[in-house]
Amino acid sequence: MTTTAKQQSKVITHLLNGTNTTMKSIIPVAQNVSKPQLLTEPPIVEYGVLIGITGDIKGKIMLSGDPAVFSGIGGVMFGMAVEGEMLVSFSGELGNMLAGGIATIIVNEGLTTDITAPTVLQGSTKISGYKKAIQLTAGFENLGELDVMFLLDS
Repeated sequence: MTTTAKQQSKVITHLLNGTNTTMKSIIPVAQNVSKPQLLTEPPIVEYGVLIGITGDIKGKIMLSGDPAVFSGIGGVMFGMAVEGEMLVSFSGELGNMLAGGIATIIVNEGLTTDITAPTVLQGSTKISGYKKAIQLTAGFENLGELDVMFLLDS
C-alpha cells in the first residue's frame, strides 16, 4: 500500500494512541507517557525487545530500557521476581503483548497488519535500516522508564 503523507500521519496517530491504550491495559502500574519525538540518530539499545510489523504498516516496534525496569514490571504483573532466563522470556512476552495489542487496535481502524515473533536484544546494539523513527518514553511509578520506538520502513 502506497501511502500519502496524510495517510501516514493517520497511521502514526493510530500507532501512538494504540500504544497508550495497550500499555494501560496490560501494565497495572501508574504510568506517564511522553509526547512522541522524531529520532534523528539511530538508537543504541543496551536491553530491549524488537518485533516486526508487516502488512499495511511495515517496520518494527522496539521496547528499550534497563533490565531492572522489565523485571519490576514483571514483578508487578506476576507478584514474583523475574530474573535470569525468566527475565529474558518475560521481556519478549511483554513486547509481544504490547505489539499484539497495538496490532489489534490498528486492525480495528481498517488496516491489515501482523507482527513477528519478538527478539530480545542484550548488549550494546545500534539499530538501523528504517526510514523514520518515532519514540515515546513511558514512565512507570516506582519502576523507571521504557522507551517505545516505531521504526518505520516508509
